[in-house]
Amino acid sequence: TDAGGRFTLEVPAPAASQTLEVSYLGYETATVAVGSRTNFTVTLRESTSEIESVVVTALGIKREEKALSYNVQQVGAEDLTTVKDANFMNSLAGKVAGVTINTSSSGVGGATKVVLRGNKSISQSSNALYVIDGIPMYNFGGGGGTEFDSRGATESIADINPEDIESMSVLTGAAAAALYGSEAANGAVMITTKKGQAGALKVTLSSNTEFLNSFVLPEFQNRYGTGLNGTSSGSKIYSWGERLNPASSYGYTPNDFFETGHVYTNAVTVSGGTDRNQTYFSAASVNSDGIIPNNEYDRYNFTFRNTSYFLKDKLRLDASASYIYQQDQNMTNQGVYSNPLVPAYLFPRGENFDLYRRFERYNEGTKLMEQFWSADMEGGDLRMQNPYWIAYRNLRNTDKKRYMLSFSASYDILPWLNVTGRVRIDNANSLYTQKLYASSNTTITDGHYTEARAYDSQTYGDVMVNINKTFGDDWSLQANVGASVNNVKSDELSYRGPIQENGLPNVFNVFDLDDTKKRAEKTGWHDQTQSVFASVEVGWKQMLYLTVTGRNDWASQIAGSSESSFFYPSVGLS
Repeated sequence: TDAGGRFTLEVPAPAASQTLEVSYLGYETATVAVGSRTNFTVTLRESTSEIESVVVTALGIKREEKALSYNVQQVGAEDLTTVKDANFMNSLAGKVAGVTINTSSSGVGGATKVVLRGNKSISQSSNALYVIDGIPMYNFGGGGGTEFDSRGATESIADINPEDIESMSVLTGAAAAALYGSEAANGAVMITTKKGQAGALKVTLSSNTEFLNSFVLPEFQNRYGTGLNGTSSGSKIYSWGERLNPASSYGYTPNDFFETGHVYTNAVTVSGGTDRNQTYFSAASVNSDGIIPNNEYDRYNFTFRNTSYFLKDKLRLDASASYIYQQDQNMTNQGVYSNPLVPAYLFPRGENFDLYRRFERYNEGTKLMEQFWSADMEGGDLRMQNPYWIAYRNLRNTDKKRYMLSFSASYDILPWLNVTGRVRIDNANSLYTQKLYASSNTTITDGHYTEARAYDSQTYGDVMVNINKTFGDDWSLQANVGASVNNVKSDELSYRGPIQENGLPNVFNVFDLDDTKKRAEKTGWHDQTQSVFASVEVGWKQMLYLTVTGRNDWASQIAGSSESSFFYPSVGLS
């Protein structure tokens, strides 16, 4: 029929004894007698049986949901883009059963902890494995500073443009992720990205604006002023001194320091092509300023993908390239030093915070602008500074450039036999700097500078033979056999130290560091895992399914030991 359901048929005589069968996907088939009629009006009823649901599982293999012996939850693209987050994993909060999403304190674009069905380890990460188009992604970053370092951090998964995502499958069971071995011990999040669609050129524009404010603050008392044990003596960082009279109560809260943050997200996607060649392109930007003054995050994404079919559609080639440029400033982790939240929360109740909004004053002796802050509030191990001075004169900046290249080829040897090969290169270069201006504390007379250059790379390749065959009306077989190699490297070279006394104060570069106090550090590692794997699913009458998988890993971490490999099996019945 045409789009309106209209049709014409020319049938040989005798037509009166013929019957007409009308069918449509998702509706019950209708059969009508022709008789002497030449005009028909046919109404179809919706079918009560559901269309078989197909989900993406390990290695990008599509399976019928009823055949799986483990739980898979599918998330559509609209769940990630209706209300956008710079790290799209935060958009999963409350949308997947058994998944706990913990946003870090680093702010917009910060790392996110994703735990499937509870923590698995008290000493190592319990984060899920992220898999993009069947290829596992090593999630560089996410650590950030610890107790005495408040450096915030982003992570690799936060770089992905949510507009590029077609769907997500969350694999929470051990058997679900067995084909990925130890990397998926905490479960896996399968991400399928968009391809070009055949047809007329389609352009999509989207724009999103978000306003940020502090949601919950501790309850602060306003009865007692600076001091301890009901007196004004003792440490000046406590607020349990003498009772305040109304004129001396300023009612300060950290909201007097926080600002209204903004996140601007804009994206454009272009899709089109023919039946034999489809192209997809997207460009997106995230620009934000946080609720902490002078906290910024900017990211720019560019993605190109092309899919082509050759040899009567037996050969499929898929190539994609992505480039990401990301900058962040003053991401804050839950450490102590150089953390503006510490003085903002502990600011004494009997002090006037407005006096310190102008956070620096000119010192005629040093000829420098120096921090304006009460000496009484610098004591103790917390090393508190004026929170505005931290925001504008303890600068932490990261510039990261990342590119991803992937290519896959698939060839149908027989209608039920297929061979597939894939490769992905994922490289990132980043420069992190920390600039502590003169007078940040008593030991920093001319300034302190840190510069760290990091190089992260992952190269992955695999090849698979896929079988999908039925035997008569009762039996089906789906098998996947393959091998893979995953190569991951990380290197970082850093210099840090105070600016030399005869140098130029607050001029930050590695050449002006004090030769006797500067420190150079180089860290890095290189891991490689070589694997063979297989999955076999036998189905009976489309109602009973037995699935067996196995994977053997040769990991470089244990190379040369008595047992240089380990085996992962799984068995499931559905």
